[in-house]
Amino acid sequence: MFKTTVKIDGMACGMCEAHVNDAIRKAFPDVKKLKSSHKKGKTCFLTETEISVDEIRKIIEQTGYTFLSCECVRG
Repeated sequence: MFKTTVKIDGMACGMCEAHVNDAIRKAFPDVKKLKSSHKKGKTCFLTETEISVDEIRKIIEQTGYTFLSCECVRG
């Protein structure tokens, strides 16, 4: 499993979190344990395969939020 943590700017509420979560689930169907926090400005999720930073950046930017950084670790 890979744990991916994405730092995102611009999420202001629970609906923002839901918007990001929906976009990630739609783009990457094998995502598990997806959780976003507007207070912490981040999204974390697990996948079976590693997802490229460029793919994640593209999905986040399509939602209208600002991609800041991404860390993916095998665990």
